[in-house]
Amino acid sequence: MSLAAVTRLELRRLAVRPLAWALAALTIAWLAWTFVLGLGQFLGAQVKLAAVADAPGFTDLVAIPLLAELIKLSFLVVPLMTMSLLAGERRTGTLALLASTGLAPWRIVIGKYLAVLAWLGLWLLATLAMPLIVGTGGTADWGKLAAATLGTALALATLAAIGVACSAATAFPAIAAAMALIITLALWTIDRGAQAAGVSGGFLDWMAMATHLQNLLRGLVTSVDVVWFLLITALALILAIRRLGADRERQ
Repeated sequence: MSLAAVTRLELRRLAVRPLAWALAALTIAWLAWTFVLGLGQFLGAQVKLAAVADAPGFTDLVAIPLLAELIKLSFLVVPLMTMSLLAGERRTGTLALLASTGLAPWRIVIGKYLAVLAWLGLWLLATLAMPLIVGTGGTADWGKLAAATLGTALALATLAAIGVACSAATAFPAIAAAMALIITLALWTIDRGAQAAGVSGGFLDWMAMATHLQNLLRGLVTSVDVVWFLLITALALILAIRRLGADRERQ
């Protein structure tokens, strides 16, 4: 079985899972409502904004807050989407059956990861469609929106990798989801203790996801921020692959 075959198989499973459709419907409905409220507030404040030099525009007040809301939702949605990828199959015994075909652990992990990325990509595109349709009138800052979209995509990819790693570490989907949520929140708030003590910068500040994501949401794209997301994603996937490899050696 090839990597593409694993990805297609997992995509079919996601397509028939009620949870995936329910999460998509509820979150997109919430995001659409958030967008409508933000757009209404922006239109109502246009007269005041026109009198202010360098006032924030549609991108700052509507589009980027919408992406920020998607990221907040992803802290819960992504663990729920990934919790059964490997933990569920280990619990039912189908993971051992899949490994018995001689399929390399990295193909299993990457194939399932790519399937989740495809689902999350569609979720992101559905969200982006709202500000893109309105922004075609020339009111959007396309450069800043592109940077914010890149940051959102990197955050989703990183959260998905963490979810896959947690799913590989246990046979209980609920525990996998809880682990992914705790790790995500830890990465998000790891610098808060240092800030409370009056210490800024340093390793803890660099480790915090919020530090790198906020730069991208502000329209600032730097190699340091992009590399951080890629490193965390690669580390999580490597841990998942090693765990599957260890399971195979014990069999």
